[in-house]
Amino acid sequence: MLLIILTSIILLLLTLVMISLCLYISKKKMFDKEKNSSFECGFDLKSNARLPFSLHFFLITLIFLIFDVEITLILPMIFTFNMCNTYLWFFISLYFFFILLMSLYYEWIQGMLLWSY
Repeated sequence: MLLIILTSIILLLLTLVMISLCLYISKKKMFDKEKNSSFECGFDLKSNARLPFSLHFFLITLIFLIFDVEITLILPMIFTFNMCNTYLWFFISLYFFFILLMSLYYEWIQGMLLWSY
C-alpha cells in the first residue's frame, strides 16, 4: 500500500514538473500581434474586423458541399448494381441524376454559378 502511495506522489510531482517546464518554455511574447493571432483565410487582422463578407463566396461553398454529398450518394449505386433488379436500379439512378441535373439547371438560371459579376 505504501508503494502505491509513493508511486502516485512521484508521478504527480513528475507531471507537475513537466507541465511547468512546458509552460515556461512555450511562453509567447505578448507584444507580437501577428504570432498571437490566428490566420483567418487570408483576412488581414490589422484592419477593421467588420469587413463585409462575400455572399457569392458563401454560395459557391454551399454548392460545392451539396454536390460533394451527392457524389458520396452516387458511389454506392455502383456497388448495388448486382444486388437488385436491373430495371429498378436503372430508374432509381436515372431519377437521382434527373434531380441532380435539375438542381444544377436551377442554380444556373438563378445566376449562382457566375464566378465574377
